Amino acid sequence: MMRTAIAIALVLCSMLRASITARADDLGAVNSIKVLVIGLRSNVGEVDCALFGGAVGFPSDSSKAGKTTKSKIENEQAVCIFADVAPGDYAVSVFHDENSNGKLDRNFMGMPKEGVGASNDAAGHFGPPKYDDARFNYKGGRSVLAIHVKYLVAPL
Repeated sequence: MMRTAIAIALVLCSMLRASITARADDLGAVNSIKVLVIGLRSNVGEVDCALFGGAVGFPSDSSKAGKTTKSKIENEQAVCIFADVAPGDYAVSVFHDENSNGKLDRNFMGMPKEGVGASNDAAGHFGPPKYDDARFNYKGGRSVLAIHVKYLVAPL
């Protein structure tokens, strides 16, 4: 009887630890930036997110970003988590890669054919947003920000 009670207690402790770990993973690492991507027009494709530590490459050249990640879309929303981020100034750019080809598709005039967004919901005027408009100061710890995606041309 005592062995059964101990076994049940161990199983319950294990389940509780797994639950706590799962919730911590949902929040991200201790020094992390969680980006809620809102306003996607469909669940098709994926969302590409890039974290820039400076203006070089922002917003469209993710090869110049300090960190990049991709996310699945559910209920026309996505979540990107950047882990192990040092305190400092950053800007985030996102795009809805509807055809999952790994690049932001553009029309003949150079306008994005897929949804785009940036931190601070920065928007450009006759071009992409500026780094300084999207820049935010990250002090460390767990930070959450929302980015609303905008579509500039009709669906693909």
